[in-house]
Amino acid sequence: MPVTDEQLDFAVVAQLAGLALTDRALERVRARGHTALRVSHGYVFQHLLDGPITIGELAQHLGVTQQAASKVTTELDATGYVRRTSDAADGRVRRVELTERGRAAVRDTREVRAELVAELTDALGADQVESARRTLLAALDIAGGTAAVRLRRVRPPT
Repeated sequence: MPVTDEQLDFAVVAQLAGLALTDRALERVRARGHTALRVSHGYVFQHLLDGPITIGELAQHLGVTQQAASKVTTELDATGYVRRTSDAADGRVRRVELTERGRAAVRDTREVRAELVAELTDALGADQVESARRTLLAALDIAGGTAAVRLRRVRPPT
């Protein structure tokens, strides 16, 4: 039996809209040549935007083990999105940073997201899109998620 609009509560609609827009964005980012990227890589990239960090710091930010952080950075290193290097002060410590290809992926993703917002604006009007954005920001705040977003501490879903 199909689900009606009335059966979908606010949180479900917000989540499903976000997932659908993310899927569309990922399709477009992949069409720009970033075929190896997954949504989960964005959680890594957000912590590398300000410069190199240690694998241990990345693991802590993501809420995963150092082994898991090392695995994903090895994968991203192999595809050219990050570079892993030894720390100058302690060769046992590994640092990870975005490469130019990684920064290009961030730029492309931001451009694609802006294109999607422009499409929504064309379809719904600027006022409605801005009202929806403000409503979702208020919901995020009420749910206690604002600080994590502002500090780039959003963790991948478990």
